[in-house]
Amino acid sequence: MSDPLVLIPARLAATRLPNKPLADIAGEPMIVHVWRRAMEAGIGPVVVATDAQEIAAAIEAVGGLATMTRADHPSGSDRLAEALETVDPEGHYDVVVNVQGDLPTINPRAIGAAVSPLADRAVDIATLCAVITRAEEATDPNVVKLVGHPVGPDRLRALYFTRASAPWGEGPLYHHIGLYAYRRTALARFMSLPPGHLETREKLEQLRALEAGMRIDAAVVDDLPLGVDTPHDLERARALVDKRMTTGR
Repeated sequence: MSDPLVLIPARLAATRLPNKPLADIAGEPMIVHVWRRAMEAGIGPVVVATDAQEIAAAIEAVGGLATMTRADHPSGSDRLAEALETVDPEGHYDVVVNVQGDLPTINPRAIGAAVSPLADRAVDIATLCAVITRAEEATDPNVVKLVGHPVGPDRLRALYFTRASAPWGEGPLYHHIGLYAYRRTALARFMSLPPGHLETREKLEQLRALEAGMRIDAAVVDDLPLGVDTPHDLERARALVDKRMTTGR
């Protein structure tokens, strides 16, 4: 049995949507919505890891936990690793779930599903994917595709991640959802690895793990969360949250 800790890396700097984590959605900052979804998942303690006092204050104002990290981290994984050592230096938690701070509409059940592949001791890192249903996403390089093969009901073993449309031929394409659950030992190994050749070419950090022979499995979910990167995404997220608050769905 695993003992997960949920960490949400969040920083203010963003080129396309400045101060993104504090953007108002239904009267609350976006980062608070993400924190609430992670809390509703009920899989373990939730901590926001940030370099901004404003983000920490927003989380603490609703009774949440936040930890401060350096501002010069090159990636969310680096911020995750620093926060983990601050929050749990004695290593009580053996699984670390990395929830991106720009997923205010994520289904809490999906966060829980991300941990399930780690029941297989051969799996180092678990993640999520969903079948692509919009034709334009199949060829959009901003939509990362997971190429894998089934290893169980609603579970794939990842063989590759790409911005291209792959694999070729008849069959579904899978939209990768950038939420990860790491074994703590796997996270430490991942952070010790140099950037990989394919990672550099595709600009996809998860390829570093595959190039090093680490195993990544993905749970297939039905609900594709909306990642907020642009003002248009933010308006869509506001509409979705308003709808859920009004209808309860």
